[in-house]
Amino acid sequence: MQEAETDLVKVNIEELDAEDASGSVDEYSIVSSPNDFNTRTMTSFIEEGAVRIPRFQRNYVWDRRRASKLIESLILGLPIPQVFLYEQDSNEFLIIDGQQRLLTVFFFMKERFPRKDKRSILRELFSERGGFSDDLLADDDFFEPFKLFLAKPGQQNEKTSKFHGLTYATLGDHKRQFDLRTIRNVIVKQVSPEDGHSSMFEMFNRLNTGGVNLNPQEIRASLYHSRFFEELYTLNEEPQWRTLLGAQTPDSRMKDIEMVLRSLALREGVEGYAGSMNSFVNRFCERAKNFGQETIERIRSEWRWFARLNESCDEATYRTGATKSARFSPLLFEAVYVAVMQLKEEGRVVSEIRPEWVEHITRSGEFTGSMHEGSTKTSNMLKRLSEARRILSSLVDG
Repeated sequence: MQEAETDLVKVNIEELDAEDASGSVDEYSIVSSPNDFNTRTMTSFIEEGAVRIPRFQRNYVWDRRRASKLIESLILGLPIPQVFLYEQDSNEFLIIDGQQRLLTVFFFMKERFPRKDKRSILRELFSERGGFSDDLLADDDFFEPFKLFLAKPGQQNEKTSKFHGLTYATLGDHKRQFDLRTIRNVIVKQVSPEDGHSSMFEMFNRLNTGGVNLNPQEIRASLYHSRFFEELYTLNEEPQWRTLLGAQTPDSRMKDIEMVLRSLALREGVEGYAGSMNSFVNRFCERAKNFGQETIERIRSEWRWFARLNESCDEATYRTGATKSARFSPLLFEAVYVAVMQLKEEGRVVSEIRPEWVEHITRSGEFTGSMHEGSTKTSNMLKRLSEARRILSSLVDG
């Protein structure tokens, strides 16, 4: 892991990654239906906004050579991988797997190819509106003509295909052939559990294996967007929280926000926890979509109050040698947070958190034993919370 000169938070990431790998997942009841839509129909769906790209998807990344090979395969009638769409609402679908393929077909039929330096902007526009306006497609600052590039690598002028240099309009007799080529779409919809769209989270995680995979928190940022989720960004910038992390700049992969979210989810109650922290946090995020302003303000007030209690603490306070890395421990921090909030709720007076109090917890064999393999097991998670509370309760009284 890189050090402080990058924007990565100096934190024991191994703890969270190990939990992701070892935790169980929910069982789902899903309805799926295969459909063979031709290229013209798929382009129409995209243009009308019926098929959208969720915000957690990466940008369009294919170059013209790779995009041209896909178009050539469709013209020749060669099979291409199927596409997965998630039915979010009636006649509203999100692309779970196949964004590069579907957008390549769309761009080719529009005869416009996105410029590399404008793709992040285009992704935002597509996510918000669905499709691209004719004016935007005509803008040469954002697009260039889409001519098939099927030359040999390193030999720009030597054709390997009779389709090299053609556009959609100049395909001639092959144009109708291309229009009628079908792309297999598997449309999936979650029936149960009735917690929104949690299966979409798992499907995206498992289907998208190319490039740099998005982590769970990056997916949540789009899937569970809400007023509460916006508040997380503010809480993550709390000065004392940044001091505890040992990093003044928020993490570009949102690992720090994930730690805030986990702590808040556990604080709200562990009912329904069943061995998977990811699933537990996802369910909390789904409920949080309906949080009113009063609840959000209460959570904000509690987080800031707790941060101030840590004024005598720094990054070293929340380190533990119980795992491979001796960096900031999310498991230790969230246990202390939940314990302190429970004590406060009981009317106990907690005016500060002393570094030596946290050290008492890290010396507990009961606590550190629950941080090794299987840390997401319900018994281990509950053991950490109860042991932290037991120790802090005795110290606060003292």
